[in-house]
Amino acid sequence: MASVHSKLLLSCVTPQKLKQIMPSDVVLTQNTPSRSHQFNPSNSTRLQLPRHRYPTPLLDQFLMAAKETEYKAHIVLVPLMAQGHIIPMIDIARLLAHRPGVLTTFVTTPLNAARSRPAISTILSSSLPVRFLELPFPCSAAGLPDGCENIDLIPFPDTEDIDLLRPAFLLVKNFFFGTALLRDPLLSLLRQQHPSPTCIIADVCLPWLSDVAEALRIPRFIFHGQCCFSLACYLSIHLNGLDRTITDETQRFLVPGLPQPIHVNKTEAPGFFSMPGWEKLRKDTIDAELSSDGIVLNTFNSLEGEYIEYYEKTLGKKALAIGPASLANRDVSSMAMRGNKTAIDEQQCLNWLDSKDPRSVIFVSFGSLALVKPLQLMEIGYGLEASGSPFIWVIKECEKWPVMEQWVAELKERTGDRSLIIIGWAPQVVILSHVAVSGFLTHCGWNSVLEAVSAGVVMATWPRNSDQFLNEKLVVEVLRIGVRVGGKPPSYVAMSKWNVVERDVVEKVVRSLMDKGKEGEERRERARELGVKARMAMEEGGSSWVDLSRLVDLASVHVVNK
Repeated sequence: MASVHSKLLLSCVTPQKLKQIMPSDVVLTQNTPSRSHQFNPSNSTRLQLPRHRYPTPLLDQFLMAAKETEYKAHIVLVPLMAQGHIIPMIDIARLLAHRPGVLTTFVTTPLNAARSRPAISTILSSSLPVRFLELPFPCSAAGLPDGCENIDLIPFPDTEDIDLLRPAFLLVKNFFFGTALLRDPLLSLLRQQHPSPTCIIADVCLPWLSDVAEALRIPRFIFHGQCCFSLACYLSIHLNGLDRTITDETQRFLVPGLPQPIHVNKTEAPGFFSMPGWEKLRKDTIDAELSSDGIVLNTFNSLEGEYIEYYEKTLGKKALAIGPASLANRDVSSMAMRGNKTAIDEQQCLNWLDSKDPRSVIFVSFGSLALVKPLQLMEIGYGLEASGSPFIWVIKECEKWPVMEQWVAELKERTGDRSLIIIGWAPQVVILSHVAVSGFLTHCGWNSVLEAVSAGVVMATWPRNSDQFLNEKLVVEVLRIGVRVGGKPPSYVAMSKWNVVERDVVEKVVRSLMDKGKEGEERRERARELGVKARMAMEEGGSSWVDLSRLVDLASVHVVNK
């Protein structure tokens, strides 16, 4: 029987390649899900070897020679266990694996692998050289409930009372700090891989990966899931000491040194891990970034060129803009398979969109984490109804409040075919890419913003937390492809409540965004031009294509210098 060593090698050889290099009586069969660290969805392939014909040592030598010749780089990608981090990292793994001589390995936990099964199965069926490895997450040792392997599974009580919320915030802190428990198991697993890893792309939220890369003596690049505009703002604020000297959360100040005059306050630019109790993780994150071999960004030069240049020069690190990573998915099926299993069949969604006029639909979604309470949901619904525009509205499973069930049914009845309300996960890129969609009411998570930009869609911005307020500034003030809803950020110190945005405000913003007048048309034209530039950046010879090539070259240096 082939050794585990052989099976790991065979797992990343494409079926087409196997037909060229293997004897004729070695056949491919379907595999069942494995209990080992190697994640093999039910449609993955493995070899069925004639036991009596090929001694294992000879087979190992044959395959080792084939693999060492085939791959010049073996790049390992490790995201934070959160959908907004996992999804773009899978896209990047796909982009890298399309390059000749590049093997990619994607590392996550069993639950997150199961959640991403549609995307993983799609990649494996395409025969791309991508491995998916599972690492069990010790939830109990991390101080988390069993099965809490993704940040969106942390239980939050239905309250805005700060005393009742404290235990949930402690679980969030335990989650981030607890990821370090994966360090030693990951190092052990990567040492077993053949060919050996040549580079790690480490999520910025996992600073302990610097220890893993150092132990393996390979380069480490930091992946930022944020836009470069927000990173430039944070960097300037930190280097100029404004995060320490400005104490009034509402005081507006000019961010020094940026390509354009940008004014913020502390609630709009809180920085990552800047809340009390997170100081160590913030320091570790900054140290890991400063000691890295470079930065990988999911953006493109025509979108943020000035800010990429500022960030690279000020930080003193290579900043490689390789996005939009979502454009790695070229067909509807691949687009629909990103993230969790969708709550609606993509064809049903497309049929509804096909029935609408071009550029007439507004899409409404607030991401995978932001929880919207019933009163606000109702105000959004009434505003959409009054706007007169056809709309697709995504309501998360966790927002299925008992009071909402009957209300949503009545809204559907009143709006009829003008509305498509999806409860659960939606195929966002499929929707945004459709010609019927003109606007996007969004929480301004960077993945969502970049997907809208790639599709040439204008935005109504309603940020909720973290970097989303700076993303809004980029969209509205710098790129001028969006309009503000006007939700005010809560205080991170006083834990103030969210203000409720009323229906007439929602209606007004939607009407403004969908306006056919001069201002609206100019906004849409700017968005359309950025969509064209996004696709050009990803084509051969484009800026993102070139930066991805640079990343592959830098990841291959370790092989040359062995």
